[in-house]
Amino acid sequence: MDRDTKNAAIAAAVILLVFGLAAYFLPAIMLAAGKVSTVLAAVIAVVFMVGLFVVLWLRGRSQRKKGL
Repeated sequence: MDRDTKNAAIAAAVILLVFGLAAYFLPAIMLAAGKVSTVLAAVIAVVFMVGLFVVLWLRGRSQRKKGL
């Protein structure tokens, strides 16, 4: 495994770990936010999903610029 593929694997693992932990705690966060406002709970869920796609899009864009 060369340096570039090793770095890509580490980055993918970090992204999966961060979003996996966020997804694990998301129901509890949404229930707590839902006590304040149901709209706030929905916004939190939307931000989570959009954030996932934005991170993956930025990662792909970065990889294309590097020519990988």
